[in-house]
Amino acid sequence: MDRRVANYVARISGNIGLLVAGWAVFFELGDSWWQLVTAVFLAVIFTQLAFMGHDAGHRQVTNSRRSSRVLGLLHGNLLTGMSLGWWVAKHNRHHSHPNVIDRDPDVATGVFVFIPDEAGPRQGLARWFTRHQAVLFFPTLLLEGLNLHVASIQALAGRRGRAMALEVVLLLVHFAAYLAIVLLVLSPVKAIVFIALHQALFGLYMGCAFAPNHKGMLLISGDGPDYLRRQVLTSRNVRGGRVTDLVFGGLNYQIEHHLFPSMPRPNLRRAQPLIREFCRSHDVSYCETGVLDSYRQALRHLHDVSEPLRRPVTPASAADAG
Repeated sequence: MDRRVANYVARISGNIGLLVAGWAVFFELGDSWWQLVTAVFLAVIFTQLAFMGHDAGHRQVTNSRRSSRVLGLLHGNLLTGMSLGWWVAKHNRHHSHPNVIDRDPDVATGVFVFIPDEAGPRQGLARWFTRHQAVLFFPTLLLEGLNLHVASIQALAGRRGRAMALEVVLLLVHFAAYLAIVLLVLSPVKAIVFIALHQALFGLYMGCAFAPNHKGMLLISGDGPDYLRRQVLTSRNVRGGRVTDLVFGGLNYQIEHHLFPSMPRPNLRRAQPLIREFCRSHDVSYCETGVLDSYRQALRHLHDVSEPLRRPVTPASAADAG
């Protein structure tokens, strides 16, 4: 649980340096279609910055509440355009009640349906989408970046207080600077394509980093089991080495992270053998799989949830539906 200040200083410095380098290349290339390569690079860096905001929100970087908030506002509101306050409140509810029906916002029915009993009542376009949600999952993640921005703005709209005012100002600075830089350098058509590609890949990367963690794992109704089992049985780890740790921002150690949310990211790998052995000695299932299999399991769950909507409609079922 010891803080890894030097490690985080290096990570933050590296991320900021790469962000500055990305925008420097953007200005150097000018009004060129090669900027689409820059969009891909910046999408990766934006996601890495968001990972750091996640760590700051959990107070993994420093014990200080104030320092953590400053880091969170810097990486969230200012650099990536996401509200720290909105995200922390939502994410804390998820950590307290992972995969708990009616309590975990991450499994609440929205665009996707993760709870089997909630697929049947959908009608119209929503019903068609749910029927094919496994196929549409990754394409829909291309809109996740936009969704995060919109949700942040909606959460702050009409809110009062100095804390909220600061968040609003930082968000406005982010969007104003982002649009000004892009429109200053690129022609309108190239600017639209650049923003669309950058935000789409940012959302896809974010979604792909969080999707393997809980989707397809145990769903809990009511109070459920004790803390240990509630956190472990609903979480899935992704195997891999240092590259996997970097790509997933440490979220590949989802079990360890859920048991100890404030544990610094660099320590999760070191804690894993201890926690895995503890779970085995107490007969608690510890789920760990490869990257591709984690996605397969998540998609299989979405497919299974929507299976009733793909059954042939018979006169009896039509009458029951009516």
